[in-house]
This record gives sequence, C-alpha cells and structure tokens, in this order.
Amino acid sequence: MADISPVVRLLRELIAIPSVNPAFLSENDPRSGELRMAEFLAATAGQAGLVVDLHPVEPERPNVLARLMPSGPIRSRVVLAPHLDTVGEPNLAKLLRPRLESGRVYGRGACDTKGCVAAMLQAVMNVAKQGVRPRETEIVFAGLVDEEHAQIGSRHFARRGPGAALAIVGEPTRLDVVTAHKGDVWFQLKTQGKSAHGATPHHGVNAIHLAAKLVDALETRYAQQLKKRGHPLLGSPTVNVGVIQGGRQPNIVPAECTIEIDRRTLPGEDQDSVKREIQEWLREVGIKAEFTSLRAAVCDPMETDSNLPLVQLLMKAARRKETLGVHYFCDAAPLAAGGIPSVVFGPGDIAQAHTSDEYIAVSQLERAVVVLERFLRQLP
Repeated sequence: MADISPVVRLLRELIAIPSVNPAFLSENDPRSGELRMAEFLAATAGQAGLVVDLHPVEPERPNVLARLMPSGPIRSRVVLAPHLDTVGEPNLAKLLRPRLESGRVYGRGACDTKGCVAAMLQAVMNVAKQGVRPRETEIVFAGLVDEEHAQIGSRHFARRGPGAALAIVGEPTRLDVVTAHKGDVWFQLKTQGKSAHGATPHHGVNAIHLAAKLVDALETRYAQQLKKRGHPLLGSPTVNVGVIQGGRQPNIVPAECTIEIDRRTLPGEDQDSVKREIQEWLREVGIKAEFTSLRAAVCDPMETDSNLPLVQLLMKAARRKETLGVHYFCDAAPLAAGGIPSVVFGPGDIAQAHTSDEYIAVSQLERAVVVLERFLRQLP
C-alpha cells in the first residue's frame, strides 16, 4: 500500500462510502444520501487545517465547505465544486468495493465524480500543507449534493453560499477546460382522440395514431429544423422522444396518448422560448397536443467567457490552448445563474459515468492534482 498515492488512497475511501442519490433508491435504504460522505470529507479537510462548515440543504443532505484562507484580506474567491452523490446500480454492493487494477480505480463514483472530489480536495490540502497561501484569494472546496437529480445543492450554494470570481465544477472532462454546456428541458405532449369499440374503429379517433404522427414529425421535420442552428462549441440543439403511453386494451380505440420529449438547449434558449417554439411548430404542421412542462427545476445551458483571467490561468495550468463544450448539463449552470462564472474540469472520461464497471485512470487522477495545485499556487 506504500506505493499508492494519497489521492488514490482518498478515492478508494470515498468509493467505499455509499452516497447514492435518494431519488434512485427505495425509501430508508441505508446506502442513500450524502451525509456520510460530507462528514468524512469534513473530518479529512479539518485535519489538514481547512476551515470546515456543513450547510444543510435538506435533512441529512448537507453541502460541505472547506476553506483555505489567504494570507491577507479576502479580495477574491475561487470555488472547487464537485458533487457528492452518485447514481445507483443493480449490482451496487460490488461497486462499493473499490479495486485498483491495471492502472485504474474501479467503483461507483470513481469517474462521476468521486474522482473529482478526491483530486480537488487533495490539491487544496496539498497547498494548505505547503504553507504558501494566496495573498488575497480564498480557496473554497464545495462538495455539493443532488447533482444527479434536481441540483438542489448547487442551487442552494448559488443562493446562500459565498460569491466567487470563478467556480471550477468537477466533472470528468479528461482534464480539458469546458466553458459551455447544453441545457435540458422535458415536456409531455398529449393527443386527444375519441374512444370506440375496437370492432368499429371508424366511430372513434385513435389518439395513438395521432401521437405517432406527432412522433414522426418531431423526429424528422423538427429535428432537421434544429440542425440548421449551431453553436461554435456545442453544435445544434436536439430533440428526443423517450416515452409514449396510451390505450388500455387492444379492443378499445384509445381516447388519449402521451409522449415525453427531451429537448437539449443552447445558450440563449430557455424553457419558455422552447415551449413557444414547439407550440408554433405544431400549429404549422397542423397537429394538436396539450403541453405540460415536466421539470420544476430547469437545467439551463451555460457559457462562460474563456478570456476571463482566471479561466486563462486554469487553461495555462492544464496546458490547454482552447476550451471545449459538452452536451451534458451539470452544476455549472446553477452556479453561473447565481452570478459565479463557472467552468467544468476534472479527471476521467464521461463515457465511464453511470456504467456497471465504472473506473478512472490513475494517471488522470494524479495529473488532475498536479494541474489544480499549479492553478491554486498561482492565484493572487
């Protein structure tokens, strides 16, 4: 065990602590929630000399904040913000037993995002132990709850946490610096027909048939319309019909049918503008459908100016010449909406997130600590 680096050792400890988002487990499942993770991180950060607070977001679901104070008055602040929760898995017991094999750490959350948690906290603790602090920039490690469901942790931090000049949101980006991501809105569309006996279908109006026409139009004409737009980092917005439900039994003409769609958004779009667009498009193609928004907490798109001095400093530390965009959404958007310019950065590959054999490369994990330390040591 002596040859295992501190960040690998820390990650293995984190994987062994269950922190599955409660949305993905049955009520009262002992593996549910982020409290154990938050308490472990608070104790670890406190032993390294950081100033630690637990900020309750919901009962037994706190954000954990660990601060490294500057040597002088606080004039600026940088936040390192990974999330503490993970998704579930039918074979969860196996994934909660971390293993180191062939240069990889395997286990639930290894990539998404306990690898980021370990790398970010380790970098802050290393700077603290070296005794050379920034002169005027406070460094805040903020472990956030609930990213995998409703993002209540980042929304809470944006409302009540300390402001900052930059937030580095921990997600597996393969150590690229991400300054833009898509948003996501979900809608339900319901078609109304008229029920009748299956032996005399001409007496009714088949709502499933109407919905099928709607699905075809969305997946062809509307999708093609979206492809005509573009963003330099994110490409085009997209639409996906993911759910269809209708009918009660084969010998009844269905009176109603619902579909649920996922619409990925670009910066400048929001739930209301997309809803108006689809409603207008439905009128143009002559399809009637009732419209319902499915998410109370909308996942907005995010874009941050890559020319901001702190973003440039991170790019220099990461040895990157340009920033990237990603198609998924994360905690960067709520933080940015709360007034904190945000980027996304971390070790690992998003392709491994949520998989049944999740892993992260040790080389990525250790490199992330080097990059983050280099960045933190250059803060004013």
